[in-house]
Amino acid sequence: MKSNTQFSFELMWKAIVKCDKRYDGKFFYAVKTTGIFCRPSCKSKTPNYENICFFENVVEAIQQGFRPCKRCQPELSVDIYDPQQEIVVEAINYLEQHFQEKITLDILADKIGISQYYLIRIFKEKIGLTPHKYLEIIRIHEAQNLLLTTVHNSTEICFQVGYRNFSSFYRQFKKICGCSPSQFRIKSGREI
Repeated sequence: MKSNTQFSFELMWKAIVKCDKRYDGKFFYAVKTTGIFCRPSCKSKTPNYENICFFENVVEAIQQGFRPCKRCQPELSVDIYDPQQEIVVEAINYLEQHFQEKITLDILADKIGISQYYLIRIFKEKIGLTPHKYLEIIRIHEAQNLLLTTVHNSTEICFQVGYRNFSSFYRQFKKICGCSPSQFRIKSGREI
């Protein structure tokens, strides 16, 4: 397989396997079976060795009929692109869309396609919270909204926002809001 760049095929292959961001912008790789091209640091599943080809720039990849990966967005400048921020955004979007469901760190990391340890590390680095704490905040904010806009009682709201038992909901609500759900409703003038 011929390489179109200044680096050896083996070196580029190793960079892909390691998702080495030091090579971003220096070469791009495409997966023949999917028709998609990526930057070396892309966190998508490592392709089969025999299905890849390399390009020095985005234009070459597009001219050969490959389209940019939606995950690593190789068409954007290396200065603009932050793959860790993209992972965090993807995790936040998943949490916001699925907060009512049972979400474990294992499930979230699997959906994003990275290890649990890496997800926690970059999430804390970028947001200042763990994914679990962020999920708690989403759920409690949604509970506040439901307390203000519906006639549902605290127990019904507890299950609607994804808690499996009332005591966990009550404890988290009080921790985040500084009061119980019923006190929150009363303070907000929505006593039912």
